[in-house]
Amino acid sequence: MAAMLSAEQVEGFRRDGFLVVPDFVDAASIAELRTRAVEIVHEWEPTGERTVFTTEEQERTSNREFLSSGDTTWCFFEEEAFGPDGDLVQAKELSINKLGHAMHDLDPVFERFTYTPRLADVAADIGLDDALVLQSMYIFKQPSIGGEVTCHQDATFLYTNPISVVGFWFALEDATLDNGCLWAAPGGHRTGLRQLFKRSGAMTDDDGTVFEVLDPTPLPSPPDDLVPLEVPAGTMVVLDGLLPHWSDANRSGHSRHAYTVHCISAAAEYPDWNWLRRDDGLPLRRLASVAA
Repeated sequence: MAAMLSAEQVEGFRRDGFLVVPDFVDAASIAELRTRAVEIVHEWEPTGERTVFTTEEQERTSNREFLSSGDTTWCFFEEEAFGPDGDLVQAKELSINKLGHAMHDLDPVFERFTYTPRLADVAADIGLDDALVLQSMYIFKQPSIGGEVTCHQDATFLYTNPISVVGFWFALEDATLDNGCLWAAPGGHRTGLRQLFKRSGAMTDDDGTVFEVLDPTPLPSPPDDLVPLEVPAGTMVVLDGLLPHWSDANRSGHSRHAYTVHCISAAAEYPDWNWLRRDDGLPLRRLASVAA
């Protein structure tokens, strides 16, 4: 089977911990994914607690909806979506931070986009030839209120032994300095994992979470020691699970839609204290198992 990535690209990924692949997604696929995401938001009506997604205090998102979203599709609001009276300050479709976390297995549009031989080949080229798709997110990065995502390592939140998580991030709109593009620390994946994000207490869907510090060495303080990844729509960015990366708040008048998939090795252990869980009726699937 022919490789999707060149030897130079693979070498760059191993050196830097990230790889930018231009023109990976065609315009038709971008339009289909964006249309479906907006449809999901329009069809979704929150019941009970309206879940806000923030990375400033991860414990604040550790409610029932967040902890049970590993095998469903949930809409998470932007932190600044609500006014002092508790009402949305703008239309619902301009207030959602992200969708997560199982669209790739529950929605035909996201499934078709995710389970492709091309993506499986990219994963194999970087050494993840037995990739399981663990989670998916559609990120809106809304105009004016799109929240910052603090500097982090994906392996903190999606841990396996040995560490194997890789992120595949797809730009569905141009990502710029103005609208909160990704920033990454070249070579930062070689500095080790700083902390783990674990469920605490009884193993139930409404228990809490806690950070366990493994290494007190601070992650880079943005934007120091980070480089911006300004990329046009259609670009795929591959992210090593140990790579420190960040995105700023979006204060511009333009959104920055993106879709991201996180995969892990089928051979690695996935501890049951991870926050993201799946029901036995929705087992993880190999990336190479293309949907019919």
